[in-house]
Amino acid sequence: MADLQFFDTPQGRRIAYHFTPGAGPTLVFLGGLKSDMEGTKAVHLEAWCESQGRAFLRFDYSGHGESSGEFTEGCIGDWAKDAMAALAHLTEGPLLLIGSSMGGWISLLCAKKMSERIAGLVTIAAAPDFTEDSMWAGFSKAQKAELEREGQVALPSDYGEPYIITKHLIEEGRQNLVLREPLDLPFPTRFLQGTHDEDVEMSVAIRLIEHATGPDMRLVVLKNGDHRFSDPAGLQLIEDAINNVLQVLE
Repeated sequence: MADLQFFDTPQGRRIAYHFTPGAGPTLVFLGGLKSDMEGTKAVHLEAWCESQGRAFLRFDYSGHGESSGEFTEGCIGDWAKDAMAALAHLTEGPLLLIGSSMGGWISLLCAKKMSERIAGLVTIAAAPDFTEDSMWAGFSKAQKAELEREGQVALPSDYGEPYIITKHLIEEGRQNLVLREPLDLPFPTRFLQGTHDEDVEMSVAIRLIEHATGPDMRLVVLKNGDHRFSDPAGLQLIEDAINNVLQVLE
C-alpha cells in the first residue's frame, strides 16, 4: 500500500492521498458523499492496480477522511476543485476516472473541465445532480422550512451518523448540475448500476446515458446489486469495466 501523503490545493485546503506509481493511464478513484479513501472499493482497486503494475490515485475530498476542513463547510464545487487539483498536481498523462456515487458526479465535472486529460470513465451508481433531484426534490415542506430557518437539516443514513445537509450544499449544487446542459463524453465510458440500489434509482442511470453524448457509452446493470458494489460480484464488475475501457484504449 502506498504511503499517506498530503498536498495543498490552490484554495488552501490540505488533501490527503495515496499514489501508486505505474503504467498509464493513471486510474483515479473518486469516492462518494461522506466516504473516504479507506473504503472497500478504493483499497481493492489500489491492490488490483499494484498487481497489474498500473498507476493509481485515491484521495479524500476536504471535510472527508484525513483531509482538512469540516464536512458541513463543503459543497459540490469545492469537492470538484479538490479533485481537479489532485489530478493536476499529482498525476501526469491520460487518466481513467472511476467515480462512485457522488464521485460519479464529480468525475463528470472533471471530464467537462479537463477533457484533454480524460481517456476513459467508469462510474459506479453515479449520482449526478443529487442535491437537486434527490435531496431538494425529496424534502418535505417541513424539511425545506428547517433548511431555510436553521441553514441545515439532518437526514438519516444507512452508513452511520445522520448526514447534515446544509443550505449552502443545496444552493451551490445548482451551479454544478450536469443533466441540464450538453454533456459530451468523447471517450470510452461505462456506467455501472445495481437493480437493488436504494440510494440511486435505476432511472438516474438511464437518464444519464440518454442525456450524455459520446462514441462509446454502455450501461452495465448488476441484478440484485446494491449501492455499494463492494461485494465480490460488484468488485469483479468494476474490474471488468476498467479492463474493457483499457482494452479499447490500448
